[in-house]
Amino acid sequence: MAQINLLPWREERRAERKKEFLILLAFVVAVGAGLVMLGDRIVNGQIEHQKARNEYLTQEIRVLDKKVEEIKDLQRRRNQLVERMRVIQELQGNRPIIVRVLDQLVRTVPDGVFYTSLGSKDNLISITGIAESNNRVSSLMRRLDGSDWLQQPNLDSVRAATQYGDQAATFNLKVKVQLPASDNGAGE
Repeated sequence: MAQINLLPWREERRAERKKEFLILLAFVVAVGAGLVMLGDRIVNGQIEHQKARNEYLTQEIRVLDKKVEEIKDLQRRRNQLVERMRVIQELQGNRPIIVRVLDQLVRTVPDGVFYTSLGSKDNLISITGIAESNNRVSSLMRRLDGSDWLQQPNLDSVRAATQYGDQAATFNLKVKVQLPASDNGAGE
């Protein structure tokens, strides 16, 4: 038989297959790297898109927060105005009552009694004054108790005031304001 050397042919084929394998491997690596880069770009694009959406939502939330603050400020101002209107209406409604009470205070003062100060809190009037005698203070208290608008006079203190006369006295008393049953306060 003839001597044929098949080794160089096999080596050439092995070298060719190795070369094809390396080319195929380089191609697969290149395609894989391309796919990884493409996937990275897609994911980064989605992240950037989501960041843009989040930023848009943040800006819109800020705008809405400003509107909410404006609404709260408007509600606060509205409540202040409503409270002012209520106070004004209450004062307008109480105006005839105040006039009547002051008129009653003037009408009940007996001769020889002088008011030095009047104060009012809620339905209680504090009266400070000077009387020629203790009998005049008693007369004032009876008149206040007999008034339709004033009730329950309560004498806090009586002190001698000799600078005004021998029997003169200064006094402090409190009296309650009470609307008459027949008058609802919306009178003249």
